[in-house]
Amino acid sequence: MAKKAMVEREKKRQKLVDKYAAKRAALKEIANDESKPMEERFKARLKLAKLPRNSSATRLHNRCQLTGRPHAYYRKLKVSRIALRELGSHGQIPGMVKSSW
Repeated sequence: MAKKAMVEREKKRQKLVDKYAAKRAALKEIANDESKPMEERFKARLKLAKLPRNSSATRLHNRCQLTGRPHAYYRKLKVSRIALRELGSHGQIPGMVKSSW
């Protein structure tokens, strides 16, 4: 089980990303538009830099929904390899059977 603080920090980041997504997208659009004057693009970059760092989507990290584990994460199922094995062994994932010989 991951530390509660790390899981909560990740939730906080997700809220910030959702909150500032539209604003970030608009500022990036202005900053990357070659047809706009250089001053306007520079101002957009400065405004973008003033936004909270945790509002950037690249700072998010995938975590297992059951345990909070950050490594060995299966995107399709949103669980870690350990949780996947447990669920598979208990027959809670359709079509998945733990192999044994």
